[in-house]
Amino acid sequence: MKNLSISALALAVALLSAGHASAADVKKGKRVFGKCKACHVVNKEKNKIGPHLVGIIGRAAGSVDGYKYSKAMRTSGLVWNEETLALYLKAPKKFVKGTKMAFAGLRKEKDIANVIAYLKEATK
Repeated sequence: MKNLSISALALAVALLSAGHASAADVKKGKRVFGKCKACHVVNKEKNKIGPHLVGIIGRAAGSVDGYKYSKAMRTSGLVWNEETLALYLKAPKKFVKGTKMAFAGLRKEKDIANVIAYLKEATK
């Protein structure tokens, strides 16, 4: 049942963000990422308070070498893509109960879409 509700939520976010996907703005996403850069880097494989984000799209959650993840993240079975990132960035502690990430989440769907656009561009 839990997997079904997560799947339904992911589908809902995907459908909602589909309309915003073409409107996502990489430059605005870079500004939103300013909230994240104290803990994460996008352009080099160097962990800070949080893991680096190089190659995050398509990467299994909890898999960066040298970073000590929570058990919840290591065993989540998540693969980072637009949908899973959107759900996580909205409410990290609700999406992965037990995550170490202290950030409360982004409130605005537009900010989420923009930061994902930025991450797709900056972490290739």
